[in-house]
Amino acid sequence: MKKIILSALVVSMALAVNAQKIPERKPGEHGMHKKMEMKRGHRMDMSKLNLTEDQKAKFKSQKESFQKEMEALKKNDNITVKEWKTKMETLRKENKAKMESILTADQKAQIEKMKIEGKEKREAMGKERAEKMKTHLGLTDAQATQLEKNRIGVQQKMKAIKEDKKMTDEQKREQVKELMKSQKESMKSILTEEQLKKLKDSKHRRPGGHDGERKKPVVKETV
Repeated sequence: MKKIILSALVVSMALAVNAQKIPERKPGEHGMHKKMEMKRGHRMDMSKLNLTEDQKAKFKSQKESFQKEMEALKKNDNITVKEWKTKMETLRKENKAKMESILTADQKAQIEKMKIEGKEKREAMGKERAEKMKTHLGLTDAQATQLEKNRIGVQQKMKAIKEDKKMTDEQKREQVKELMKSQKESMKSILTEEQLKKLKDSKHRRPGGHDGERKKPVVKETV
């Protein structure tokens, strides 16, 4: 549980104290990393932690220090790709540990509370989306049951991947990528062609956009 709390902490702190940019060596890898962070790190309202000015300054200083280390690593052409990945993993773990050390025990407990509340809220929203999907796609009870079973299965596998201490971040990204690919294929075996088309069309429509046009989201700083 502690690992889960602290992982959420690092993602949230990075967002709250000016979004942290992590340079990547391989083209396309940065995009995958950001997608994973969005999926695994749900935004927390860090203002509820009542951070002191000293804590905010320390977070900012650590963020800048981490960025410099990553930039230096990115420019280092005298190491192999394997060595670079290992060093990057080490820097990230060290950064996370330093970020965690800035918080008090009470603040860490508050993060756990917010995490539980967030999970409950997401579960409620998930059920609401499932009902809307059932109506929109005209799902049968059997289809709805199978989709829910698959959703729960994916959540459990995702959790297992995140909590696996033996895998590196890159290996976890690959596992998640394969899991999402498998989930997509599973959807094809459950839904009809017409339902799949409706689902695809609905994904191209977002509030404020038309015919697949999406508006750029506004990021609100919480600290």
